[in-house]
Amino acid sequence: MTTSSPLSPYDNLSPVAKAAYRARGAAADLAPLPRSAKDDALLAIADALEVRTAEIVEANAEDVARAREAGTAESVIDRLTLTPERVRAIAADVRDVAALPDPVGEVVRGSTLPNGIDLRQVRVPLGVVGIIYEARPNVTVDAAALCLKSGNAVLLRGSSSAISSNTALVRVLRDAVGGSGLPADAVQLVPGESRDSVTELMRARGLVDVLIPRGGAGLIRTVVEESTVPVIETGTGNCHVYVDAETDLDMAVDILINSKAQRPSVCNSAETLLVHQGIADAFLPRALDALAEAGVTVHGDDRVLEYADVTKAKVVPATTEDWETEYLSYDIAAAVVDSLDAAVGHIRLWSSGHTEAIVTTSQAAARRFTQLVDSTTVAVNASTRFTDGGQFGFGAEIGISTQKLHARGPMGLPELTSTKYIVTGDGHTR
Repeated sequence: MTTSSPLSPYDNLSPVAKAAYRARGAAADLAPLPRSAKDDALLAIADALEVRTAEIVEANAEDVARAREAGTAESVIDRLTLTPERVRAIAADVRDVAALPDPVGEVVRGSTLPNGIDLRQVRVPLGVVGIIYEARPNVTVDAAALCLKSGNAVLLRGSSSAISSNTALVRVLRDAVGGSGLPADAVQLVPGESRDSVTELMRARGLVDVLIPRGGAGLIRTVVEESTVPVIETGTGNCHVYVDAETDLDMAVDILINSKAQRPSVCNSAETLLVHQGIADAFLPRALDALAEAGVTVHGDDRVLEYADVTKAKVVPATTEDWETEYLSYDIAAAVVDSLDAAVGHIRLWSSGHTEAIVTTSQAAARRFTQLVDSTTVAVNASTRFTDGGQFGFGAEIGISTQKLHARGPMGLPELTSTKYIVTGDGHTR
């Protein structure tokens, strides 16, 4: 007669909890690895993405087709779509991450204490990082690459609208990671497509070390308010461009159009234009014509509407809601302000704290604007579109944090680490 062995606690876990347990084991294996092992895995990922581009694009086409049938907005479809060119760009971003310094083990500070003890604060991986995101399949690769480089395991929970794309991408990632000798469970797609799996991930305190939401305001608010796992809050991008009284008109128009129309579906695109009254007559007709040529609809206040008849722009009256809206489309709110301080006041009231830009030839105005505006990034004579981990030289970013704790602004590798103190003595007792 044989008897069955008793079940382990693991056997009764849900699929999400099992994935989290596997991730914890993988994270423990990753933490002590040298940079070379992690870089080899990243380069294997980049190569695999290029070799298997057709497989990825074919899966993505299924998601795009479903999105079009459902009447999804074009801005969302743009974020969802993967082309061969975009896959190659994603692979290039992974190689950029491999080329970056490894943050793990970096000494943040250190000293020899008066009693002779050696004290060092060093960077260590966070452990298991959960990413909850919307229809952005590129995030799947960006998050995996940055987490691997910083020694973390990652649990990826994308939206159901990108399930085919994410499934194909994670399959490619796991094959490459496992083939390079690292634990494949360092990269996992959270099982399930229902909200229940998201809720369980948010409540997996003790299994998941930190959650990072990437998406619209509703998603971020839900994760922040309902999660028992610590959250690094990323934010929406209600970004402003302020054109000062002293400015270079050509530069101001170029920066405005690049900030708004270069890729309007992303969080660092400009959503509000503020113009000093002293430059409005010279600037607004040119700016409105340029916005019209770019296909942008202007939601203007009463003073902006006064210029509508002398331009070819499509200008509609702005409502209160326009000042707080992240359009992610070819729309922009616009207002004439009495002063730089009035522009700052408007930004303080309505901004999401992401990125604000001033276009000015006055050093005093630039200095005052950068001192008074409290956002993650303040640009002087530069497009809001530069708020990006890649543009900042961080490699691919895992998100843009608009909170003030631990990480703020584009989050690269150092922001995916914590620290620990190493105390070395020679028989010291207290």
